[in-house]
Amino acid sequence: MARSGSSQRWLAEHFRDEYVLKAKREGYRSRAVYKLMELNERDHFLKSGQRVVDLGAAPGGWTQYAAQVIGDKGHIFALDLLPMDHFAHTTVIQGDFSSNSVLADLTARLENAPVDLVISDMAPNMSGVESVDIPRAMYLAELALDFCHQMLKPEGAFVTKLFQGIGFDAYMKLARVAFKEVSVRKPKASRPRSKEVYLVAQGHRVV
Repeated sequence: MARSGSSQRWLAEHFRDEYVLKAKREGYRSRAVYKLMELNERDHFLKSGQRVVDLGAAPGGWTQYAAQVIGDKGHIFALDLLPMDHFAHTTVIQGDFSSNSVLADLTARLENAPVDLVISDMAPNMSGVESVDIPRAMYLAELALDFCHQMLKPEGAFVTKLFQGIGFDAYMKLARVAFKEVSVRKPKASRPRSKEVYLVAQGHRVV
């Protein structure tokens, strides 16, 4: 089946993308790693020795970088519906992170202790219809915020992808209730025309 003109243009742009080429040179799983790097260089939420959960982790770019930062005294729990290779200091749990079975598995591995940081670069499979895609993406972000309420320690941090549009302002209000410091960032590696931004929230308030 022939690809559409828009698909062909996207592929051509993707393989010329400076961050795609850089990721290949430097051995990272995806170009998205440079978004996390820039966010962390600015806001310093990743630290040595942390226990971190990466939601929607596949193909593993964020997990790969986070594992390097936290070092051998920390641990990453990478959750995704898709299978993913392991990195050092990483446990991969395949399944829906919002399901009771996956939460029970994670809680057991954590020995009922909360985590220091939750990160998420999740997005749904995009249809190209903004009125459909953005609400679906924001729903995933809402699930990630709910996850923080269950698994994140007091004063912990949360970094997640958001999309500007329907539901964005309401989400920000919830985030400001849940965290003491909330910022919205647009990393250089995020394509300029994309409505994606990243929430960096620190100082988790436990109600």
